[in-house]
Amino acid sequence: MLRVPRGEARARLIEAARNLVRRKGFAATSVDDLCAAAGVTKGAFFHHFASKEALGVALVDDWTEMTGAMFAAHPYNAKDDPLDRVLAYLDLRRALLEQPLPDFTCVAGTTVQETYETSPAIRAAAERSIRSGFDHVLPHLEQALAAHPVPGVTAESLAQQFQVATQGGIILAKAMGDPAPARAAFDHLERYLRLLFDRPENAA
Repeated sequence: MLRVPRGEARARLIEAARNLVRRKGFAATSVDDLCAAAGVTKGAFFHHFASKEALGVALVDDWTEMTGAMFAAHPYNAKDDPLDRVLAYLDLRRALLEQPLPDFTCVAGTTVQETYETSPAIRAAAERSIRSGFDHVLPHLEQALAAHPVPGVTAESLAQQFQVATQGGIILAKAMGDPAPARAAFDHLERYLRLLFDRPENAA
């Protein structure tokens, strides 16, 4: 095995975990699998992570940081109308579905489905990740509702619905081996938002 440059083993293990967990699941990914994919020894693994669970927590936290940075840097954040920002966010979500199915699945959602009862630490990391997605779209929805009030609707409930569409759509896509159900979930969410805010599709 070629020696991994100093300082790269941890990042390589997390990258390997991100790829393997999205394809095989957390339980089916062994420490041996991770080491082989990362090109590191078991000694290097346990130097950086006390256990596979510790790697799982680091994986989900890294995912939260990576995706949060991507969404925060996207040009749609500069749109003047908050509702336009929300709709552009949905466009980005749909664009991500053009990747192979494993590559648009959510690491946090995938991992928590397997470990929510057996690993409180990973479940907590997944909750932080899901809430991060929730918190990203929340201010846009708050501003949209301030500009276009809708009685009985809160930004918090709408932000939660975004996560329901995202995670639920991915689960259906996995079950059916097709991204179409995930795309349909975002399409239905957009129709709902346009009806809610009286924003016809040709009136952006």
